[in-house]
Order: sequence, then structure tokens, then C-alpha cells
Amino acid sequence: MITLSEAARDQLDGYFADKEKSPLRIFLAGGCCGPKLSLALDELRDGDESVESLGYTLLAEKALLAAAGKIVIDAGEYGFSVESENELGGGSGGSCGSGCGSGGAGASGGCGSGGCGCS
Repeated sequence: MITLSEAARDQLDGYFADKEKSPLRIFLAGGCCGPKLSLALDELRDGDESVESLGYTLLAEKALLAAAGKIVIDAGEYGFSVESENELGGGSGGSCGSGCGSGGAGASGGCGSGGCGCS
């Protein structure tokens, strides 16, 4: 299950105000604290699941959705965050602990506003 918050929808509406809406892909990207969920514009591929939420098409590989569980896409002052109910990727070496988690695709490119102190 993927949920798009109203705050995220409002930011997307602003971005797509003068453009044709594109599907949004949820994917697992590397980060300072290990893998995290992120967003990108993309098209439907074989092996994807497509979900409609608040007027947007959200895509993800079926295997990722099975591993992630419930996913919530939100927006704040630092950009979008993509959080899952399950930890993804596990931390082998340089783990951040509870400060980082599997989400945080913010504009700063870091592990969220609290920072994680990974080295």
C-alpha cells in the first residue's frame, strides 16, 4: 500500500502546474546511512505495481513493495520523504540507529533533518 499525503500532492501540483503529469517511481537508493526510499519521474515497467493516489500514479517494483510494506510519501520544508513500515537494506557497518530509518528523500540529500552521524 502506498499513500501520498496532501502536503506531497500540493508540492507535486505546483511542480506539474505547467507540465504534463508523469508517474512517480519509488525506488531504493544508496545514502549516507545505507539504502533509503526515494522518488523519481519514470514510466511503468514489467514487474511494477501501479497505484493511484490523489491524482498521481505511483510506481514501484512488486518485490520492493513486498519488502517495504506500507509506504507513505510526504513533503516538508526540506522536500519529499518516503517512509516504509519495514526497515530496508539493513545496516552492515556505519549503521545510524533510529535517527535515520529507510526514508528521507529530502532536498538536502542527507538522512533527514536530524542527521545521523554516519561516517
